[in-house]
Amino acid sequence: MPLPLYLLAVAVFAMGTSEFMLAGLVPDIATSLDVSVGAAGLLTSAFAVGMIVGAPLMAALARWWPARASLLGFVLAFAVAHVVGALTTSFAVLLVTRMVAALANAGFLAVALSTAATLVATDQKGRALAVLLSGTTVATIAGVPGGALLGTVLNWRATFWAVALLCLPAAIGVVRGIPARARQTPRDAPAGSSLRSEIAQLVMPRLALVMLLGALINAATFATFTYLAPIVTNTAGLAELWVSVALVLFGAGSFVGVSVAGRLSDQRPDIVIAVGGPSLLLGWVTMATLAAQPVAVLLLVFVQGTLSFAVGSTLIARVLYEAAGAPTMGGSYATAALNIGAAGGPVLAAATLAAGAGDLGPVWVSGLLVAVALLIALPLRQLIAPHAGQALR
Repeated sequence: MPLPLYLLAVAVFAMGTSEFMLAGLVPDIATSLDVSVGAAGLLTSAFAVGMIVGAPLMAALARWWPARASLLGFVLAFAVAHVVGALTTSFAVLLVTRMVAALANAGFLAVALSTAATLVATDQKGRALAVLLSGTTVATIAGVPGGALLGTVLNWRATFWAVALLCLPAAIGVVRGIPARARQTPRDAPAGSSLRSEIAQLVMPRLALVMLLGALINAATFATFTYLAPIVTNTAGLAELWVSVALVLFGAGSFVGVSVAGRLSDQRPDIVIAVGGPSLLLGWVTMATLAAQPVAVLLLVFVQGTLSFAVGSTLIARVLYEAAGAPTMGGSYATAALNIGAAGGPVLAAATLAAGAGDLGPVWVSGLLVAVALLIALPLRQLIAPHAGQALR
C-alpha cells in the first residue's frame, strides 16, 4: 500500500479519537454540564448527524478542489472546533462544536476515501479502506482509552485539548504525504461524471442495499459502544479505570476485524457477512445475558469489536465498489452510511435508558439491529457479492 495512505490514516486516527472518545467521557460530561447521561450520550449522535449531512455536502463542495488543500482545511477546522469545545461551559455550545467538528471530519473522510481509491489498483479498494480504517481502530486502542484515562485523571476538557494537539501532526502528514496535484478521481471512474449523475447513483439497488446494511451494523456497534462505561461500572461492577481497559479491548478487536476484512472484503464479502453476521448477533445476546460477569464482559467486548468492524468495514468497502460511477461522491456515500448508523444507534439506545430498561437496554438494541440486517442480507447474498469479474483476481 502507498505511503500516503498511511499518512491519511494518521489524520483518521486523530478524528477517530474524537468521534469515539465520548464513550468513556459521557458520565463526566453529564456531571460537569449538569445534564443527564442520556443527553450527554446524544453528543455522539450530534457528531454523527454532522457527518451524515457533511459527507455529501463537503464532498460536493470540494470535488473540484485539490485533494491536499481540501484535506488540510478540514483538519484545521476540526482542531479549532475542539479548542472551542474545551473552553465552553455550555452544553448547547458543546453540541454545536461537535457538529462543526463532524462537518470537518465528514469532509476529510469523504475526500480521503475518494483520494485513496486513486492510489491503488481498481480491485484493492477494500484493502485501501482497511488502511484508512486502521487509523480509527488504533484510535479505539490507544486514543480513546488514553482520552478516557486523561478524562479520569484530569477532566473531559483535557481530552478535547489533546485531540486538538493531535491535529498538528495530522496536518503535517497531509502536507508532506499528499502531492499538491493529487486527484480524487479513481482509475476506473467514468469520464466526465457530473454531480447530478453521481447523485443519481444512489437509486441503484445494490448501492442502496449495502448502504442500508452498513448503517444497521454501525448503529448496532454505536448503540452499545456509546454506553459502554455504565455497563462496565454498574452492571459488571468494575472500577471506573476498567472502562479504559474495556475500550482498549474493543479497539484491539476492531483492529483485528478490519485487518481480516481488508484481506477478504475485495474477494468474498458474502462469506464475511454470512459467517460474521450471525456470530455478531449471538455475541450481543450473550453479552446481554452475561453482563454481570466481569470476565465475560471484557472478553465479549473484544469479540464484538472484532466482528462489528469485520462485517461493517466489509459492507462499507462494498459501498465504494458499488459507487464506482460516483468517483468524487462515492467516499461521501460510504461516510454517510457509517454515520447514519452512528447517529441512529445511540438515539435508540438512549430511548431504552429513558424508558427504564436499564444499562443493558443498549445491548439488546444492538442485537435487534443486527437481526434486522441479517433478515435483509442473508436472502440477498448474491446482490452483496461482487459483480462478475469485480475484485476476483
